[in-house]
Amino acid sequence: MRYGLVGSTGRMGQEIQKAFVDHTLCLTVNYEGSWSDGGKPDVIMDFSNPSCLPETVRLCREHGAALVIGTTGLKDSDFEMLRELARQVAVVQSYNFSIGINALKIILANFSKFFEDWDLEIVEIHHNKKKDAPSGTAIMLQNATGRPCPMHSLRIGGVPGDHNVIFSNEGEVLSFNHRAISRSVFAYGALRAAEFAATAKPGLYSFEEVLQCSLKKS
Repeated sequence: MRYGLVGSTGRMGQEIQKAFVDHTLCLTVNYEGSWSDGGKPDVIMDFSNPSCLPETVRLCREHGAALVIGTTGLKDSDFEMLRELARQVAVVQSYNFSIGINALKIILANFSKFFEDWDLEIVEIHHNKKKDAPSGTAIMLQNATGRPCPMHSLRIGGVPGDHNVIFSNEGEVLSFNHRAISRSVFAYGALRAAEFAATAKPGLYSFEEVLQCSLKKS
C-alpha cells in the first residue's frame, strides 16, 4: 500500500510511519513544505489540524486517494467538506483510532439506556500540548450515551489520553475508563483503517464501522 501523510513531522505522524513500516510513504505535507516521489498514494493519512483540511481534500481528489482523518477540532463546515469528498472516495473519520475506545463507544451506545435517571459526567486527561478541550473523543463518547453531560478536561504532562465515563445514583457508581499508554495504539488503529479504506467503496465511514466489517469478514 502506498500512502501520503499530512502532518508527517508531528507526534502522530512519526508514530504512523513506525506502524506503516511495511508500506510505502510516497507523499508528505508538513509545516516545512511538501514532498512526493511522483507516484499516486492509495490512501492519505491526516492527523494534523483543521487548517490543513482543504489541502488534504485537494490531494485526495487529485490522486483519487482514500482518506483516513484523525484530526480533532473539526467544525460543521469541515464535515461538509468530508461528506462531499466521500462521494468520490472512501473516507474514514474518527477522533480516536484506539480499538479500546471504539469498543467503549459500542458499550455506551447499547447500555446507557439502563442509566437514564443516573447522573453522568465525563473526565478526560491529555498532554499539555493538546489545544482543543473537551477532546474529540470525549464528545464522541458523550454522543454514544445519547444525552448531554458535564465534561471536564485536564491538560497535564505527557498523557496520550485518559477518558473516564462516570454514571452515579444515590447508592452506586459505575465508571468506564480507557487509558492509552502509548500513541502507538492510535497508529496501529489508523493502519487498520487505511487498509480498509484503500479498497473500500466511496462513502464516509467511522472507525467503528471499519472494525465491524473486519469482524464480519472473520
